[in-house]
Amino acid sequence: MTVGDRIRAKRQDLGLSVDELAARLGKNRATVYRYEKGDIENMPISVLEPLAQVLQTTPSYLIGWTDDAYDWERDLYNRKDNFASARGEAVLETYGGDYSKAWKALQEIEEDQAREAAKMQKNKKPTTPPGFMPLPKMKKVPLIGAIACGEPITAIQNREGDVNAPEDMRCDFALKCRGDSMIGAGIHIGDVVYIRIQPDVENGEIAAVRIGEEATLKRVYLHSDYIELRPENSAFESIIRRREDMNDVQIEGKAVGWMHWVG
Repeated sequence: MTVGDRIRAKRQDLGLSVDELAARLGKNRATVYRYEKGDIENMPISVLEPLAQVLQTTPSYLIGWTDDAYDWERDLYNRKDNFASARGEAVLETYGGDYSKAWKALQEIEEDQAREAAKMQKNKKPTTPPGFMPLPKMKKVPLIGAIACGEPITAIQNREGDVNAPEDMRCDFALKCRGDSMIGAGIHIGDVVYIRIQPDVENGEIAAVRIGEEATLKRVYLHSDYIELRPENSAFESIIRRREDMNDVQIEGKAVGWMHWVG
């Protein structure tokens, strides 16, 4: 038998396909076919050793120096390197000193561990370099026209596009601000304000408020006989609507966050 014949015979005895043998060797199937066809003459020990290891035999058997395919006791390569550890000794003891069965079991254990390690590596969350802050996951919300942060302007209800919002922020849409009546609250001209749709807010909360056909962003204070829309800029006066005009005021939603807009 040639070296290739012995490789093929051992592979078939173990029930391994060409692809399985190639995977265990870290080679491609074409290389295994070349081994078995004898296309590679005078195989170096660097090739024979891993082949013998996977095929549960010895380099001496593959070369043809011995016909004992399971010469485990005399082959230091398989004996010393693979059964010297505590785990190797335990596996060998489990199989009553049968090196062939123990080696196969040891391989299966190591392959399972390799698969588990690869799975853990795949699922491993990337670490954040020192000094960096990870950005939150984002979602898209509609950007609806603009809203006044000064004098009320005509509300534009056409959707202008989408804007990013943190995934865990409970908001339904966003508005871009005009005017500077809310700079005391940190909201500036051009900032994007995220709105959660709701019909009322607590006193002092910032809300998008419709007054007739116009809209504005202010702090809302509801009194017994009037509603006050208070700015956060002393240059502006509060908007007051008395009882008879309160029906014209409609809260569109509560401001739940804003983002300084660049560009």
